[in-house]
Amino acid sequence: MVPLRVEQYVVGSVQTNCYFAINENTSEVLIVDPGARAKRLAEIIDEKKLNPTAILLTHGHFDHAGGAAELAERYGIKVYAEEHERETLENPAINLSVWEGRQLSYHVDVFLHDEQEIDLAGFHIRVLHTPGHTVGGCCYYFSYQNAVFSGDTLFAQSVGRTDFPKGSASALIRSIEEKLMPLPDETTVYTGHNEITTIGTERMYNPYL
Repeated sequence: MVPLRVEQYVVGSVQTNCYFAINENTSEVLIVDPGARAKRLAEIIDEKKLNPTAILLTHGHFDHAGGAAELAERYGIKVYAEEHERETLENPAINLSVWEGRQLSYHVDVFLHDEQEIDLAGFHIRVLHTPGHTVGGCCYYFSYQNAVFSGDTLFAQSVGRTDFPKGSASALIRSIEEKLMPLPDETTVYTGHNEITTIGTERMYNPYL
């Protein structure tokens, strides 16, 4: 099994969790949700002599996608997202960049589909389409490492907001119940905001499920 080391960096105006998913054998790194502070994230990458391989977006809101283009250009890597998220990424009213007084759209190189399996940085990853917070929100499941990056789908004892454009509370709960709750209890959940949790903890204590 490829050893996974996860480093968490809180970035941006709404305290978003950006993660480095690092292959400890090769120092390859997948950058998950670089929502802001791209220059600082790049400094950390260079200081640690990591080798960026790709950027994974769990969804297209500004606080998760905002720094992706700068990092992608700097390192010559591709940005990945789920195929239903195209409108969110492209429309400032939906990606909420208007909250910061800007009209931005975000570029993605590779659109993934539900249950697609991909190999990046030595990791085997399954894409789980989890609509509700956004139409094309997704989670990235590293089955061999017992880890899932949940974005704003599932939080510690909470779930993602559904009062943004295109949100759906019923779709979100269905996504969590059908896609995330079947995962093993020991699966670590790297959430988009606040603290990290596990599937077993959420199965037992999450009041929304």
